[in-house]
Amino acid sequence: MKYLRLFREFMRACLVEEFEYRANFAANVLSTVFWLAMAILTVQLYFYRTQEIGGWNFYEVLVLLGIFNAVHGFIEFILQPNMTRLVNHIRKGTLDFVLTKPVDSQFYVSFRHLVFWRLSDVVLGLGLVAYALWQMQAMPSLMELAQFAIVFLASLVVVYSLWMGMMMFSFWAVKVDNLSYLFSSFFETARFPVSVYKGFLRVMLTYMFPIAFITTFPASALIGRIHGWQVVLSVGIALVCFVLTRLLWRFALRHYTSASS
Repeated sequence: MKYLRLFREFMRACLVEEFEYRANFAANVLSTVFWLAMAILTVQLYFYRTQEIGGWNFYEVLVLLGIFNAVHGFIEFILQPNMTRLVNHIRKGTLDFVLTKPVDSQFYVSFRHLVFWRLSDVVLGLGLVAYALWQMQAMPSLMELAQFAIVFLASLVVVYSLWMGMMMFSFWAVKVDNLSYLFSSFFETARFPVSVYKGFLRVMLTYMFPIAFITTFPASALIGRIHGWQVVLSVGIALVCFVLTRLLWRFALRHYTSASS
């Protein structure tokens, strides 16, 4: 309950800050709408030449694109603003101020700063999912919705763990900003079903850098393509990623050279 109240206060403070510039907020939302429209147009261009991509038809790919947009909104809402500040805290030694607060340091650096207009990505993404399902006349069952909720939450945990894990290399390296660009490049592969990729690349994007768990599995849950073992695997991968991230955080803190020491 303590951390829920603290997160609520983070949200309140950031929301007040966000609405100090309402015109900027509206302009950013319009920009989000534009880029989503461009992404849909890109998918349509692919389907001018084929009826399916990796065994997925147009509206099934739209479901996946909507989930991709929602996950991207989560990244920009929470991860991007906080991970950038984490690198700067470590570089400048100002992480000292975080470590002296009576709160878990990983929680604080992960959720202190929120960019609320990025939630429009989440809303528009889920709206695109609903539209694509309506066009397919595919109403997910309660079981499929439950599987989607579980797998989608697991995908957010995987994304958080991967990004947090990469940014923690800043405890040992002077500058790791380029790693965020590397992550973004890999994340772009999640715009399409993992079945599009062949051979070793598919194995890598499923198990070594688990892009498949981020968008393909949640989309599969909604269109009835997922199996029970895949749901369990998604949860297992998410737990493993989170535990490893937590252990790496504690290990990294022991190697942190503060401004005072």
